[in-house]
Order: sequence, then structure tokens, then C-alpha cells
Amino acid sequence: MSQAQPAAPATALSKIHKMRFCIAFFIFSFCWMLALQVVAAVLLPQRLTDIAPDSKEAIFGVLNSATALASLISNLIVGNLSDRTRSIFGRRTPWIASGGIIAGISLFLIGILPDGTTIGISYCVSMVGLNMMIAPIIASLSDRVPEDMRGTMSAFISAGTLFGSALGQIVGAQFITMQLPGFIVSGVVMGISGIAAVICWPKEQSSKDMPAVQADFGSLIASFRPPIKGARDFWLAFVGRSLLLFSYYMILNYQLYILQDYIGQSTKDSAVTISTMSIVLMVVSLISALSAGPISDKIGRRKVPVVIASLLLAVGYALPWLMHSPMGMILFSAIGGFGYGMYGSVDQALNVDVLPNEEEAGKDLGILNIATTLGQMVGPIVTSAIVVNTGSYGMVFPTAIVMVVIACIFIMLIKKVK
Repeated sequence: MSQAQPAAPATALSKIHKMRFCIAFFIFSFCWMLALQVVAAVLLPQRLTDIAPDSKEAIFGVLNSATALASLISNLIVGNLSDRTRSIFGRRTPWIASGGIIAGISLFLIGILPDGTTIGISYCVSMVGLNMMIAPIIASLSDRVPEDMRGTMSAFISAGTLFGSALGQIVGAQFITMQLPGFIVSGVVMGISGIAAVICWPKEQSSKDMPAVQADFGSLIASFRPPIKGARDFWLAFVGRSLLLFSYYMILNYQLYILQDYIGQSTKDSAVTISTMSIVLMVVSLISALSAGPISDKIGRRKVPVVIASLLLAVGYALPWLMHSPMGMILFSAIGGFGYGMYGSVDQALNVDVLPNEEEAGKDLGILNIATTLGQMVGPIVTSAIVVNTGSYGMVFPTAIVMVVIACIFIMLIKKVK
């Protein structure tokens, strides 16, 4: 069989198709994130408390590590396989629709399985199903969306994720004393996320007539090779993204402990501050996410929003360090959250713009998504190491500032994107 040839560039979209893509990206991101947060942030920790009160922290830590690994591997594999899929429904649609069903069923099962082992297996399967949707959805930015619309679409993805995350925690809290209905709601919402996406956006063209790919095992293994030729900008984006997320999660994942152990608030007062921070973060990040992406498309620039976002994040990190008060953390949520929303709104568009080969978009975007996992995993580990070695959170903030500045430098070195 012949090797696959590069796909034709995405053609201009009509106003109706633009609207359908915007709606599809928002609904998909909102639904999967809401469903996941209902379980991950509220119901799963409570479920572990009920079935294993003496070892809940250890089990929860193992589950988080296992699901992060499952997400990383499945995103890379599914992204590659979707590049190679040939069907009357297109390359991406079969994965998106089936992934939602798998993720929804396995997410619901967490609410009825009896022990940590079976819950962990079901949780990992759910992450595989979720990434069966995410990898092809993001790859479709390259396949089906023209370059001058990618910032806008990326903004709707970011806004849906942010809104779903905030609302998911609120919804989950309503089911904490009656968990099974909560798991049912979560499973159903996750299940319909992929189906809703493929219904809302314009029908994907058949890929049956695309050039075939070699199907032998050796060719499949070789297809997972990271990009090397002409991939300078790709790897600069990878490092920049890793470091920026690294810096953000150094503080975000430890905000409760920062309020209690660094600023000195009581448990009750810190809970009030966290609630205020969550509301502020949701509002400002939604505003910046929905505005920065379209502006990026209009001015034809990706780096400008990233530079501004990096500066806002650096200021946000500095305020709790300098003010040493609850107001400093609230301002971190306001200023840093605005910057993070701005970065998120152009993040995926920037990633697509630096792809060395758009025909391998699914696989290469899967590699770039490893940066997300690395940032979320390594950031908190570094924070923990700093606190253990210094006995304080004081050095966490300047370290985060240095990381985001270096991240900005790496992204500014990209030549392919203005």
C-alpha cells in the first residue's frame, strides 16, 4: 500500500458552519469536563472515604497517577490511529462517538464497584474513552478549520472546559449525600459529549477514498516516531507549554495549603476564600478565553496573547508572595486566572500552527498534550519538594515566576507563528 499523502488544507467556512463548529467545540468541552469534575473533584473522593476510610489518600494518589498515565498513552495512540482511519464516517468521527460511550459507562461504574482496584480499572478505562474523543476533536482543528479561525475555535474549547470545571464541582457537591444519582448524571453527560459534538458540527467527509496507509505492524510502530525533520517550532511549543502549565499548577494545586499554612487562615476561613477564588477564576477566565481567541484570529497573531498571558501570570504569582494575605490569593485568581484563560484560548491554535505535518496531526498533537500531563504532574511535585526543603511556601512563588518567563521565551523563539 502507498504512504498517506498530506491532507488538503481546510477550506473557508460559511457562517453557519463556523457557528456549528463553535457550538460543537463548546458543548463537547463543557460536557466532558463537567462530567469528569463531578466525579474527580467530589464523588470519587467521597466514595473512597466510604469504602476505605483508612487508606483513601493513598488510593486516591495511586488512581491519579494511573489515570494520568492512561490519558497520556491513550491520547498518543488514539491520535495516531485516527490519522490512519479510513471509513465512510471520516477519520475522527468513529473515535469520538465510541469514546463517549466507553467513557460514560465506565465513569458511571465507579459509583457501584466495590473496591479500590476495580474502581481504578474502571477509572482508567474512562480516561481511555475520554481521550478517544479529545485526541480526534483537537486534531480536527487541523483537518477541518482554516488557520484564521483556529484561535476562535480554541477559545470555545477553552471556555467550555473552564465553565464545565467550575459547574462540575458545584453539581457534584449536590450529590455528595446521594452519590448514585450523581454518578448516573456524570455517566450520561460524558456519554453524550462526543455524540453531541458530531451531531452539532458539519458532517465529516468520508475518508475511504483517502490514500491508504501501510497496515503492517512495523509501519504502525514506526508511525509513532516523534517528529524530527522541520520540527524545531514544534518542540519549542512543547517546552513552552510544559513550563507554563508547570508554573500554574505549582500554585493552583496547593492553594488550600497556601491559605492555611503560608497565610495562616483557619479551615473555615480558607474554605470561604477558596469559594471566592473559584468564582473569580471562573468569571475572569471565561471573559479572557472568549475574547483573546477571536482577537488573535483578527490580528493574525498567536505570540502577542501568549506574552500578555505570561506577564499576567507572573504578576498573579507575585501578589500572594508580596502581600502575604487572602487578598493576594484572590488577586492571583483574578489576574493569573485572566492570563491563564487568555493562554488557553490560543493554546490549541498555536499547537496546530506549529505542526510539522498536518497529515499526522492526531499523533503530533498527542505528543504536545503530553506537556499538559507533565505540567499537571510535575508542578505539584516541585512545590512539595520546595516546601519540604525550605519549610515554607515562600520560594514557590518566585520559582513559578521564573518558569513562566522561561516558557514565554521558548514560545517567542518560534518562527513559524507570528
